[in-house]
Amino acid sequence: MDMKATTLLTTQKEIFMKKHALLVLCIVLVTTGMLFGAGTKEAAAAETEKTVLEFWTWRPEDVDFYEGQIARFEAANPDIDVVQTAHKNTEYNTILAASLSGGAGPDVFQGRAYGGLATFADSGFLEPLEQWMPELKNYSATALLGATSPTDGKIYGSPAVSQTVFMYYNKDIYKELGLSIPKTWAQLINNFEAAKKAGYIPLGNGAKDGWCLETMLGGMGPGWYGGTDFYNAVIKGEKNFLDPAFIRMVEEMKALGKYLPDMYMGISYEDMRSNFFNEMSPHLIAGSYEAAYFNAQNPDLNWGVFAVPGQKESDPAYVSVYADMNFAMNANSKNKDAAVKFLKFLSSKEFGGAMVSELKMVSSVPGVDASSDPFIARVLELQEHATPYLFLVGFRYQQPTGSSLWQAAAQGVMAGTLTPREAAKQVQDGIASYYEPFQK
Repeated sequence: MDMKATTLLTTQKEIFMKKHALLVLCIVLVTTGMLFGAGTKEAAAAETEKTVLEFWTWRPEDVDFYEGQIARFEAANPDIDVVQTAHKNTEYNTILAASLSGGAGPDVFQGRAYGGLATFADSGFLEPLEQWMPELKNYSATALLGATSPTDGKIYGSPAVSQTVFMYYNKDIYKELGLSIPKTWAQLINNFEAAKKAGYIPLGNGAKDGWCLETMLGGMGPGWYGGTDFYNAVIKGEKNFLDPAFIRMVEEMKALGKYLPDMYMGISYEDMRSNFFNEMSPHLIAGSYEAAYFNAQNPDLNWGVFAVPGQKESDPAYVSVYADMNFAMNANSKNKDAAVKFLKFLSSKEFGGAMVSELKMVSSVPGVDASSDPFIARVLELQEHATPYLFLVGFRYQQPTGSSLWQAAAQGVMAGTLTPREAAKQVQDGIASYYEPFQK
């Protein structure tokens, strides 16, 4: 073979080898790309496979607060998404019960306390929490009372907040009219008269929503019926709701009608709040849960709170106190591990501190310094003469509940269709139908 032929053959082999190497490289690159692409898809799929928790509340006015807290939780738990749904408070129990009884409902939700919790627990809708959250043993006995079913003694909620019922007042209107915080019932009535003479609605409350008359009872009633002494006596059956002091209290509530808005039987909960934060009325009997809402609706509103005084200056100025909210878990939740993580977050000192600073509520979480907020410090001061919120704490465990009986009877009194004594008998007979201490 001559030199030219040999050179040609060598060149062809080199070309073949280069093409072969190039082909192999292409195959490697394609294969690697496919594997990398598959891995990326798997990683992306893994990232999108999040646990979705449904979280329900009865506080539409607090949606922004909870969204902020949920964002904090999700940042620390990127594998969990929390979807908040807020229902109107007057419709919440019905919607929740219907959903849970159908085997659905939220994973985590705001639950009621005392009998409101027991009803759901006894129906099998709530998950017992002691095994999931052993830290519940650190809560106060008072807080746990509202989270425990008397039927089996198990804890079905993580206590969230307590509420206090008292009188809100407008400081600017008080200054305008030369008024001071009353120390007796007669002085309070004088303040109402001064407000009425000046063209204000003396007391902004209404009677359209029955539960608002239970709030009124909690604010103005204890000083008339005898506070905690009366509560303990009726629980033991030593007294009942036909007691003259209780009937006198109903009479005094009826007498407040002339200081309420015109056509007060048509004044709803929202109307009541509007009367106060729009400064149409200098007074409103309401719960501590309203504070943040008033600030949000009217940042310039200059308000304070006081306990409704007794007949004499030496009488205790009572405020009604109750456990208001428990965070609970659906017994049928398919995401219990994730739900417990969220429950623990809602039960943390950080979250409890946010409830104090942003929502102006007294947190039940151990270790939270509620007194750091001036308003909460004032609430705790008024709790020196705390008394149980009569029907909610004592008589919501069986049907008809004391609350439902009182609300209907009180509406009858305010509408003029029942006398105070008839209303008291209606309440007494209803509770006596099942409450053994009243059957002796």
